[in-house]
Amino acid sequence: MTTPAVERPDVRDHGFLRVCVDLARDALDAGDEPFGSVLVDAGGTILRSDRNRVRGGDATQHPELALARWAAEHLDAEQRRTSTVYTSGEHCPMCSAAHAWVGLGRIVYAASSAQLTGWRARWGLPPGPVAPLPIHAVAPGVAVSGPDPALADEVRALHARLLGVDDHGSTSP
Repeated sequence: MTTPAVERPDVRDHGFLRVCVDLARDALDAGDEPFGSVLVDAGGTILRSDRNRVRGGDATQHPELALARWAAEHLDAEQRRTSTVYTSGEHCPMCSAAHAWVGLGRIVYAASSAQLTGWRARWGLPPGPVAPLPIHAVAPGVAVSGPDPALADEVRALHARLLGVDDHGSTSP
């Protein structure tokens, strides 16, 4: 199967991604990892938003997984297919799989897994406990846009703050 191209987010996308980065900041301010996501219907209405909630020890409490579960319970197949999940960071493999399994539409992210892995390496840190596979490696049929160059540096700064590293300058492409 051919992997679809990943496109850049557009102006409309940027506004929703801004909400996600703000949710990521809220998560960090609450003592959690900086990730935030919103589920948007075909008409542009935010149906649900969430942020990371892993600080209690359950590493599966990602906002993308919570939104997929909510969509499976509250939206019909057509509503799910035409909805978009916006997120501050590219879906991990667990969240990519959940997204595909429930039949959600497009994913748009502010910063990619490759960027996060690169930042961690730059800071002398190992990658996370799960392989940083791109969405298409797990869910090849999902349309994807990202990263957003206007927000990726802000996401990088949130992760630097979480990890307590001194980060100077941009590393985003």
